[in-house]
Amino acid sequence: MTLLRDLSVLWSLFHILILFMLLYRSRYARKKTFLLTGIFMGPLILLNIAGVALYGVEFMGKVFILTCTLPSLLFFWFISKDKKGRFLFTFCMADTVAYWIIAVTNVLDFYFGGQMYLLMFFGRLVLFPLVEWIAVRRLRKPYLELQESVASGWGVFAGMTALYYLLLAIFANFPVIITARAQELPAFILILILMPMTYAVIFTALYRQLLLYRKQQSERILQEQKNRLEAQLENQQRIRKMKHDMKGHTLTLSGLLAAGKMKEAQEYLKGVEMEMDVLQREFCANPYLNAVFVHFSQKFQELEAGYRMDIQIGEEELPYMELCQILSNGLENACDALKALDRKERDISLQMKYSRDYLVIRIRNRCRDELYVEKGILPATDKDGYDHGFGLVTVQEAAKRCGGEMFCYTENGYFVLDVMVQKNEKAS
Repeated sequence: MTLLRDLSVLWSLFHILILFMLLYRSRYARKKTFLLTGIFMGPLILLNIAGVALYGVEFMGKVFILTCTLPSLLFFWFISKDKKGRFLFTFCMADTVAYWIIAVTNVLDFYFGGQMYLLMFFGRLVLFPLVEWIAVRRLRKPYLELQESVASGWGVFAGMTALYYLLLAIFANFPVIITARAQELPAFILILILMPMTYAVIFTALYRQLLLYRKQQSERILQEQKNRLEAQLENQQRIRKMKHDMKGHTLTLSGLLAAGKMKEAQEYLKGVEMEMDVLQREFCANPYLNAVFVHFSQKFQELEAGYRMDIQIGEEELPYMELCQILSNGLENACDALKALDRKERDISLQMKYSRDYLVIRIRNRCRDELYVEKGILPATDKDGYDHGFGLVTVQEAAKRCGGEMFCYTENGYFVLDVMVQKNEKAS
């Protein structure tokens, strides 16, 4: 009958691996991930099965953390996309769920199965696929979305799951296996009951975080659509004004030509053409980003500021919501700073181009001479004082969501905002 025990251990180790791989995010492609996992975890599982056959369940239960948990933790940490709280929570959650199934089937087989290992084997045969089915149908998609969208707040949950894992491992095996300590069994059963309830609370909190993220995403989309429509409305109003002014332009040109003032007429016509170009100007192919550029180019003109825009992007796929947030907040800060300066000192430049694997954005504008911002430190928020603190936290968070970073500093009377956003694989 020990064959059923060994098979149940093999089945358990194999399905711990499956459960974890359903929920974590690898930094490699799926094919390479499976290949590396098979090369490393296959021999590790077989070594632990051999240990059970040679030394028994009780001994291997005591050293399982050293022979399986820690090696697999280090391996998956190496190939995981996440390195901190998200990874540790996912790893410990999969292990504790599997450990819970193993502990429950051990206790049931000892007290109700006559230690024939039939109840243990068939219990694990059913429970592991059932948990994986629930993970695939109910948990995997929102959980992967949550890992992608929520960067902070995982540390506490990871610590809770790690402590639960250690609690189960120690209570079940030390000083001897739990089935040999009948007086401590009620406390162990309470732990087994408490663990699913704790996970229910954790997942409820995580689900609420996901709903909050989705709400914020919807609000961002609506805000960017609103900004785009407002920019289009401003453009239409300018076009209507231009049409209204065309009669005056025509009369002026006719008068200049009738008076034989050809040079003056040509200069006047160039001024009209420049005004028309502003209304029709296209900075880039992306309509959302272009709306932002048009909107702020008009604001810079109203401020009579010298501005330059060097936009080196095409029609590639871009995270336009985050980029609109970054550009809108950065350029709005620049406008606020320029308002505090004399007209002749107002100057701003915007660069947007690719550098290796990143899309690099630089906004550089004149600022007050007394303003000093050290690189790597966000300045204080002070909207009334026209300091560069307003919106920079939003810019930083948007950059991090895109796998990038933000830096700001002052140099030679200019405020510089540098943002790096990880390039999409489809982008050129």
